[in-house]
Amino acid sequence: MTGSANSFSRYPSQSLGMQSQNQLNPNTQVKKTLLDVIRGLDGASNEAVERSKTIFFPGDPAERVYLIRRGAVRLTRVYESGEEITVALLRENSLFGVLSLLTCHRSDRFYHAVAFTRVEMSSAPAGSVRNAIEADSGVGLLLLQGLSSRILQTETMIETLTHRDMSSRLVSFLLVLCRDFGVASDKGITIDLRLSHQSIAEAIGSTRVTITRLLGDLRNLGLLQIDRKKITVFDPIALAKRFN
Repeated sequence: MTGSANSFSRYPSQSLGMQSQNQLNPNTQVKKTLLDVIRGLDGASNEAVERSKTIFFPGDPAERVYLIRRGAVRLTRVYESGEEITVALLRENSLFGVLSLLTCHRSDRFYHAVAFTRVEMSSAPAGSVRNAIEADSGVGLLLLQGLSSRILQTETMIETLTHRDMSSRLVSFLLVLCRDFGVASDKGITIDLRLSHQSIAEAIGSTRVTITRLLGDLRNLGLLQIDRKKITVFDPIALAKRFN
């Protein structure tokens, strides 16, 4: 399990961003993280959002930029047909709500942002973030790093949802969760989120009944276990090969 545990690391390395920041700011004595930057801006605030609560709706004015400190946020797109598609499931240290930074003026929100778990996050006004970027290019590098994580999440969720077969879609989603929220143990990779069957169903466009049946099949095959809503995948590589 050593090899597979290393492949599903939960915490992305920030060494590249910090090295670049130090090169650009040789007089900086303290290495700043993206959280340090957001918290230090004018108008910054911290808040907690309970599971399933909306952070912002499509059409809301894009006035703040958010950084997740703990928990997971689900970004969805709602289409005219009423269908709601998950475009990203963001982990801690992920940045979202950045559209106003790209357009340089207040814009409407494009996505529906919902707390997938209980979420603790910090946010700052878009204007304060822009001012910080203009004052220090190192801040821009940190923000770009956070935005890159957000883009990767969108790409992986799109890839997951391209599977027509719901069994393959579920397996793909579980592998994404192992990679982004997985904690290695002697049993395998435990997804460090309390996941209801309903929340999984909503994330991948299925139904609770279908997800309950498919998870039961995977458990009977000896590929995973579920204990108090936490899923442990015994071997992610074996799980992936089972449905190739």
